[in-house]
Amino acid sequence: MQYHRGIFKGGASMRLQGSPRALEQRRRRVVALLKQKLSLHEIARRVGCHASSVLRWRNALQSAGPDALKARPAPGRPPKLTEKHKARLIKLLAQGAMAHGCRTELWTTQRIATVIERRLGVKYHRNHVGKLLHQLGWTHQKPERRAFERDEAAIAQWNSTV
Repeated sequence: MQYHRGIFKGGASMRLQGSPRALEQRRRRVVALLKQKLSLHEIARRVGCHASSVLRWRNALQSAGPDALKARPAPGRPPKLTEKHKARLIKLLAQGAMAHGCRTELWTTQRIATVIERRLGVKYHRNHVGKLLHQLGWTHQKPERRAFERDEAAIAQWNSTV
């Protein structure tokens, strides 16, 4: 694909990257240029968008007023777990893995996905569980490998002599 000033060769434009506030300011600039009675193509050239976008914004302004040009967050897919579920999940994880039938206290994303499905009734892929834990402020950690026969008192005494 070839681009010229953010426009595909052939006329179709790419959406401008930026915050919702920056995109709203761009639309406000279009409104100011429309008041100067410039053509749609001239406004599009000055702002760096396609004339059809200018037309769409002009029509929205005429039909719904200035509020039609305000930035609105993209809603996206609603989360599967509610805030109440997330709080309950933290309590469930704090109980430890063995409390949920695991042989060791090591939490894996697969084990957490199983607990979420059994206790909260929501199925998550184990790869997504890591993202969910990150949202909750949890981090992944590796357990230290230690021998079962480890004698803490003997280690402390040795460390004091060295």
